[in-house]
Amino acid sequence: MSGSTARLQAVSAVTNYTPFSDPLNFVDTPSRELFGENVFNANAMRERLPKDIYKKLLKTIDNGEKLDYSIADQVASAMKDWAIEKGATHYAHVFFPLTGQTAEKHDSFLEPDGNGEAITEFSGKQLIQGEPDASSFPSGGLRATFEARGYTAWDVTSPAYILENPNGTTLCIPTAFVSWTGEALDKKTPVLRSMQAINEQAQRVLKLFGHENVARVNATAGAEQEYFLIDRNFYFARPDLVAAGRTVFGAQPPKGQELDDHYFGAIPERVLACMLDTERELYKLGVPVKTRHNEVAPGQYEVAPVFENANVATDHQQLVMIMLRRVAQKYGMECLMHEKPFAGVNGSGKHVNWSLGNATQGNLLEPGDTPHENAQFLVFCAAVIRSVHKYGHLLRAVIASAGNDHRLGANEAPPAILSIFLGDQLTDVFEQIKKGSLTGSKKPGTLTVGVDTLPSLPRHAGDRNRTSPFAFTGNKFEFRAVGSNQSIAGPLVALNTIVAESLDYIATEIEKETKGSPKKFNAAVQKVLKKVLGDHDKVIFNGDGYSEEWHKEAEKRGLPNLRTAADALPVITSPEVVKVFKKYNVLNERELASRQETYLEQYCIQIDVESKVALKLARTAIFPAAIRHQRELAETCAHLKAVGYTFDTDSLDEVTGLVKKLQDAIGVLDKAVVKGDALGHDLKKKSAFYRDHLLPAMLSVREHADALEAIVADDLWSLPTYQEMLFIK
Repeated sequence: MSGSTARLQAVSAVTNYTPFSDPLNFVDTPSRELFGENVFNANAMRERLPKDIYKKLLKTIDNGEKLDYSIADQVASAMKDWAIEKGATHYAHVFFPLTGQTAEKHDSFLEPDGNGEAITEFSGKQLIQGEPDASSFPSGGLRATFEARGYTAWDVTSPAYILENPNGTTLCIPTAFVSWTGEALDKKTPVLRSMQAINEQAQRVLKLFGHENVARVNATAGAEQEYFLIDRNFYFARPDLVAAGRTVFGAQPPKGQELDDHYFGAIPERVLACMLDTERELYKLGVPVKTRHNEVAPGQYEVAPVFENANVATDHQQLVMIMLRRVAQKYGMECLMHEKPFAGVNGSGKHVNWSLGNATQGNLLEPGDTPHENAQFLVFCAAVIRSVHKYGHLLRAVIASAGNDHRLGANEAPPAILSIFLGDQLTDVFEQIKKGSLTGSKKPGTLTVGVDTLPSLPRHAGDRNRTSPFAFTGNKFEFRAVGSNQSIAGPLVALNTIVAESLDYIATEIEKETKGSPKKFNAAVQKVLKKVLGDHDKVIFNGDGYSEEWHKEAEKRGLPNLRTAADALPVITSPEVVKVFKKYNVLNERELASRQETYLEQYCIQIDVESKVALKLARTAIFPAAIRHQRELAETCAHLKAVGYTFDTDSLDEVTGLVKKLQDAIGVLDKAVVKGDALGHDLKKKSAFYRDHLLPAMLSVREHADALEAIVADDLWSLPTYQEMLFIK
């Protein structure tokens, strides 16, 4: 079978696909009854645990109090009985290694009883601690390969859940993953540490504002997930998608997203069925997904949840990615979460909406109804501004990856320069504070629509800015530069830690100014706010982040523009970053160095895989197709000339020229791959070489390959095209 036949068969398989052979019945089991049914949540614990045990456990979950290990056996027993009633035969400590993926180790509940039979057993010790092999996960030098011991530790603040499979269920227990020395080998441990740090500093500020009995302050998060869906027949016919998650070749289709007809358009039936099924599975797991819609690019979609505790939101985000991929396969599709699977169309991000709040004061980034409440809001808002300005290079580093480099700075994504959008109203307020007085603010007012049957709508005092990487959106900040394929743990760890540092700074400065006198408090707040804004307002930008003018202006302001992951990742071990993480006991110097090494290695490996699959495809699929097309043209020219017809050879000349250019570019890429392989383990040097030489060499091959796709006979082209993958559902 020729490659072209395989491609045409893939098209035929897609167009003849018959979905929904076993449709879900939403009437018999409404979504509201499904929500959380597979979660060992507060309701399940209240029903199954003695009252005193439940109260002790709740103090740890809600208030962050130290876990009383004496209750572990009773919790484990109740959790086991609940899971077995739901068909579970095994339990799994679920953890999140530095790969950014989800890892599981499954153990059976069954234990031999010594009499030839078995009993089900699950002790407090088994609940609290597991011991998976740590040697096969990246540690960035924290562990030698032969040092295999690693521990998983039960995270009581993130509820256990049941993961269903057609052949049974598994009790999944979210855990931290640490080395024998207690250092973090995972994404969760630093999140928990950073949550503790921001709680301590936020409580300090709230107590300065006169609040007593302040509840634990939690960072909250809600991550909007963008993704592509394509038919699996196309996916398996594209070796680059299978190996690298993105197309390293592909000419632009005649129609892309130019008409803006896909964004918020009617969702295709097959896709909607997949979405409904995914949401149903997520509801069972207590994941509060709320919004779904078509995104900008053809074949691109989005799902977004409601806000929740940032640690739980991080775990839930991993489940969202797992379920999107898993359910898509049921419908004969592949879910692509690479930041740029298709060149020339909208890339995929993961906008992380972030705020702070607690049970006694509510959302701390929500403007209040009184001057005192608004002063408090402005303090917390100013802390974020200071953080983003002072540590913008760190925020760029924690979203750095080979995939996200294709997106950041392009016309559908935030620039690599970290700036803050505040909107007209908040910017005006801060400008007045900088000048030394606050006389008022712009009023939201009313938006008149002009249709008699529609009511007047409340209008915000500022518009939204989709070009800003870090935007205030009314009661939260939206970190829009996070990549679609990334765990949100890294961005949250950085945000929590740097905002904790700014809250610490502001609280300390207010304490210095008041010197224990409550009468000086208002003046002290105004003075400190004025200083913070005077020192850090350079990061505020409400204009077009895509414009060249902004790049020039940002440079004048001294804002870093770290264009690639190779530029950004070295920031992780810079002295000021090490200092802030160490100060709040979030990550030590060794843990930071391990992350830098791991992420640089992942960057290099990703590009290495892409370059090698590009070489193989260019040599075995694109070059042969071009040569055959060239031969057919040459034979046609010769035949027509022999029979006396005049034939224009421009087409043959064009193909011949492109084939030569492709051949030369393949040779350059081949040499670059060999040289890259020879660089060894100096990851900073290697990543710089890949950035400066390997990626440009790949782009050169792509340029000529994509040009050939536009002119080579369609029956000779073996790779599914953008036109087919993006538009045939």
